[in-house]
Amino acid sequence: MKKLSKEALIGYPAGIIAGIAYGLNPLFGVPLIKNGTPVESILFFRYGIAVLILGAFLLSDRHDFKVSWKQAGILLVLGVFYTASSTFLFQAYNYIPSGLATTLVFLYPVLVALIMVFLRVVPSWQVWVAIAATFVGVIIMTQSHSTQKIDPIGVLLSLASALSYAFFIVIINRSKAISNMSNSLLTFYVLIVGAIFFLSRVVASGENLTEGIETKLDWLNLVGLAILPTIVSTATLAVATRNIGATKASVLGVFEPITAILVGTLVFGEALTNNIIIGILIAMFAVSFMIISTKR
Repeated sequence: MKKLSKEALIGYPAGIIAGIAYGLNPLFGVPLIKNGTPVESILFFRYGIAVLILGAFLLSDRHDFKVSWKQAGILLVLGVFYTASSTFLFQAYNYIPSGLATTLVFLYPVLVALIMVFLRVVPSWQVWVAIAATFVGVIIMTQSHSTQKIDPIGVLLSLASALSYAFFIVIINRSKAISNMSNSLLTFYVLIVGAIFFLSRVVASGENLTEGIETKLDWLNLVGLAILPTIVSTATLAVATRNIGATKASVLGVFEPITAILVGTLVFGEALTNNIIIGILIAMFAVSFMIISTKR
């Protein structure tokens, strides 16, 4: 029996933790939304707390915060797409089950492949098969059932979240200006853009920044959002990618929808219909097949 390498012992658990951590978005976010807390306020505190924690880490590590004007412009665009992805996802929680919404965001690798077509990077046949299978999976999982109605608005918001994140990934991979920037510094500046945007939205609306945030549990949910789905998922994904490669790390992302579905079903009592189960399995298989077969 072949002994696992040190990289594998570190990388595989890190990849699993990354998927699980991001899949916990509904666990912390849905209770706040049900309390009547505006999405902008939730995401401001999520990003703001994460910025403080990341900033403290970078300072303790004596990290250089300096960036060029060109890098600043790209980071601003990345911040806009990352912010849009979070906004669309949390808005989707108001219309469809949180597990389904988070699962639909997991389809972003397929959307990345489609975006690359417009950049004249023609996908292989395996990618086209995965795209077709994913489309079928989405159609099945978003069909209303006698016990549960699926609001098309929620589906569109989730897909918009996935598309925004796909653009975020494409820019990171195609931009030479930020190719040597550390994951921590990139995330730090992206989150700053988001925190400023959400604070501006709250101020412009005239709403109370802490609307619906009244108990210690509410604040713990905000801290949970900042630490687990934001900092931990990003950091462990970076660790996994460096130790076992981007392909295997991406495949382990299947733990994201699995976690989100379990949270939605076990914690919030969301219905798990046959349509959702079959559709999710098809989509997860398609995305995994595409990543494994193309090694990208």
